[in-house]
Amino acid sequence: MNKFVIHRLVLTALFAALTCAATALLHIPSPIGGYFNLGDAVILTGAFLLGPLYGAIAGAIGAALADVLLSFVLYAPATFVIKFLTALTAALLLRSLKKRRFVGAALGALAGELVMAAGYFIYEWCLYGIAGSAESLLTTNLPQAAVSAAAAILLFLVLDRAHVIDQFYGGVSHER
Repeated sequence: MNKFVIHRLVLTALFAALTCAATALLHIPSPIGGYFNLGDAVILTGAFLLGPLYGAIAGAIGAALADVLLSFVLYAPATFVIKFLTALTAALLLRSLKKRRFVGAALGALAGELVMAAGYFIYEWCLYGIAGSAESLLTTNLPQAAVSAAAAILLFLVLDRAHVIDQFYGGVSHER
């Protein structure tokens, strides 16, 4: 295995662990009850830094693992697929707009979080019916999406201004 592959695998594992920890441990109280977690902000940041494939794998594994650890095992398979698609969407939009990185990151974060909200809406519709799914969408998933997208965009700005994005595989990362 070459040095690039090992490095990329280690960073993927690191972002999976960070996603799991941010989902399970970093909570922001919600004014409507419950809390928001910062897991999706880490998923989006991982997607921006690692690229579509490795970022999606890291986000999917970390979020699904958090569901298992938090006893939401019923959600873990759906979470794996939904978070994979969330990160993939965000990274592909950033990559397609690499000459306008901030616009790509902002659109990627927003589109990725819309994928997340739609994915859970569909999954919960199958589990709880339309009323339960709509309630979860409005009270949990859309507010979570807004907080996560805002946090990821701010984090992208900080990392970009600190030139971390440029140092991370020469800017918007490309898988080999």
